[in-house]
Amino acid sequence: MTLAAYREKMRELPLVSLFCSCILPQPRDTTADKEEAGIVDLNLCNIRDMEVIELSKRASGQAFEVILKPPTFDGSPELRATTPPRQKPSLEEIQKKLDAAQERRKWQEAELLKHLAERREHEREVAQKALTKERQEHRADANREQRQMHLNTSQEQLQEEDKHSVEVS
Repeated sequence: MTLAAYREKMRELPLVSLFCSCILPQPRDTTADKEEAGIVDLNLCNIRDMEVIELSKRASGQAFEVILKPPTFDGSPELRATTPPRQKPSLEEIQKKLDAAQERRKWQEAELLKHLAERREHEREVAQKALTKERQEHRADANREQRQMHLNTSQEQLQEEDKHSVEVS
């Protein structure tokens, strides 16, 4: 791997491109790189933020050491990713946010009350159904008792009539 190919690989790394924005100020034509793969052009760009040192050449490739230099404060634009300064909100904006929060609270409270009313209505319906069922069972029991009493009375009358018929005959 040649120095130019290594530099190209280094340019592809997002961290290096963030710290070393001076590597290529303008995009290059990649077809020209393929033709000049063996040629190292040191005047290609001005490298201020990093230093590339060739360590050794081997049959398997070359070894390089990349040293990132500390940032300089020479009037160049800052590369720090910072949030933009916040503007102080005006009283109108604060009041709008407070009103919106109050509306949300009212809406949530209304939803909660609606849910509780539906729950109460359901409980009332369940209790009403249970009471109706209990009344029906009570009426059925009362009817059974009346029938039983009526049957007992009828049987007693029949027995008395049988006794009376036996006495008469």
